[in-house]
Amino acid sequence: MASRPGFLTDWPWAPLGSFKYLLLAPLVIDSIYSYATMRDYEKLLVVAMTVWRIVHSQVWISLSRYQTAKGTKRILNKSIEFDQVDRERSWDDQIIFNSLIVYLAKVYVLGTDTLPFWRTDGLILVALLHAGPVEFIYYWFHRALHHHFLYSRYHSHHHSSIVTEPITSVVHPFAEHIGYTLILGLPLVTTLLCGTASVVSIFLYITYIDFMNNMGHCNFELIPRFLFSLLPPLKFLCYTPSFHSLHHTQFRTNYSLFMPMYDYMYGTTDECSDSLYEKSLEKEEEKPDAIHLTHLTSVESIYHLRLGFASLSSHPLSSRFYLFLMKPFTLILSFILTSFSSRTFVFERNRFRDLTLHTHLIPKFPSHYMSQQQKECINKMIESAILEAEKKGVKVMSLGLLNQGEELNGYGEMYVRKHPKLKIRIVDGSSLAAEVVLHSIPVRTREVLFRGQVTKVARAIVFSLCQNAIKVMVLRKEEHSMLAEFLDDSCKENLVLTTNYNPMIWLVGDGVSTKEQKMAKEGTLFLPFSQFPPDKLRKDCVYHTTPAMIIPHSAQNIDSCENWLGRRVMSAWRVGGIVHSLEGWEEHECGLDNSVLNSPRVWEAALRNGFQPLRVLLPSFET
Repeated sequence: MASRPGFLTDWPWAPLGSFKYLLLAPLVIDSIYSYATMRDYEKLLVVAMTVWRIVHSQVWISLSRYQTAKGTKRILNKSIEFDQVDRERSWDDQIIFNSLIVYLAKVYVLGTDTLPFWRTDGLILVALLHAGPVEFIYYWFHRALHHHFLYSRYHSHHHSSIVTEPITSVVHPFAEHIGYTLILGLPLVTTLLCGTASVVSIFLYITYIDFMNNMGHCNFELIPRFLFSLLPPLKFLCYTPSFHSLHHTQFRTNYSLFMPMYDYMYGTTDECSDSLYEKSLEKEEEKPDAIHLTHLTSVESIYHLRLGFASLSSHPLSSRFYLFLMKPFTLILSFILTSFSSRTFVFERNRFRDLTLHTHLIPKFPSHYMSQQQKECINKMIESAILEAEKKGVKVMSLGLLNQGEELNGYGEMYVRKHPKLKIRIVDGSSLAAEVVLHSIPVRTREVLFRGQVTKVARAIVFSLCQNAIKVMVLRKEEHSMLAEFLDDSCKENLVLTTNYNPMIWLVGDGVSTKEQKMAKEGTLFLPFSQFPPDKLRKDCVYHTTPAMIIPHSAQNIDSCENWLGRRVMSAWRVGGIVHSLEGWEEHECGLDNSVLNSPRVWEAALRNGFQPLRVLLPSFET
């Protein structure tokens, strides 16, 4: 929002939220009807153009976020936070607006007349009109927007984003977009009036505008030097991402739309334009201090990744109505991603003090971890990621979700045994996860109920509770036997096999059934110790989140949510790797035999570094 919002700041359909696309429903229906009855395909082309523009912009978003996470040729090394993502979630409003205008022009201007597919004279006229009147008028319009009266009421909204992303290019108040549409529409209106318009000229011009807009705000340099060496005048006809980035940091320079010639003519070219371009091109891939290795959690989680839909990744994992409509495409994309990707890739970059932290993805779903054939493939991918990180000098790699499974690799111990001279430290994060659960149990609790798959975290929790004379009631005999193996004789009496569902604190992991949840008393607190949350079946009970912590305010570039966790919350397994790196510990924390008796040390280190436990509002009951 601008500092002093002016008239027509908000989009007319802002109250509709995600349902704003229903505005295009009449257009789509009429296009299909017109084609079916009169073979009028031009209305369908408007729909096709709308879809193409959305896909085109999304490709730029994913490419930009991937490239800036790697660090190669990054222009501005500053963070993006949630407030910017929220501000820019309306980036597609201008696509809806333009689609409606083009559709109305087709219905009320062209009518039943059809445009030729190709006209060379029309293409030339569009190019000349853009380079001349459009660039000239835009330059002075843009300078006018930087006058304090208009800037405070309109353009400051766009400049709230110092670090730009491709979608930043079209995030403006509604009134500004009306002005841009009038300016950028000049070539198309002129060719229509002259009778030289064609389907290709309209599509190419709109695609050119989107391409240049996205490129100029992508925050990484991608135009090679040889183009300017081969064609020196090109520097006046085509801006670079670094050229426009300076406009967002300096505000009073580099006003041009796409062609810097008017900045050169009127002396508003930033003196750092050439040096920043060269500096950006020379930036190499960034070397992180720590890497967290995770994987996909559900089919829809593809869109919740930071490389996916920006508005979705900034909120906890949840289903949306439009994702259901995209199901066929999602399944195809999932198949391609999981079948043809043979290595991990970076998708997120964060900063903690002087540490650079990357998150890498294994393109596999939980179902793949159940297949013996896939397990071998996954282990090879994890091992390759570890060895590659070792070569780069990465200090710590934490294994998230199922990448540390006991059956998969023995909580990471397999890699340490196979490569005993590893300098990179492998962390499974179990110690901190166990401590997070222990500190989530209400004070003065005397007994808890245990149900779920017995894991390293579960053993550590039960061991600590029994050591502190807290009764752990276990529902299943096999789980009781597995837990008893890790207890000293002095505290085994606190591990009790029971059929009693009365305890008000339940420690739950993978495998807890619907029937068992229904047996819990009203007001029961479910505390997950597993990587994945249980289904929330009881509205009269409290479900805590999976082990996680709130990250410190000093953490930077936090603009997406980790799976089902809230904003600025990270899983304990991920935090464990960060703390390991911050503290500079030299030992591995992986493997089933690795001692978890030092869990309090990890907990204290996490608190000391600014991480805070999550709190839940508990119902009033005695335990």
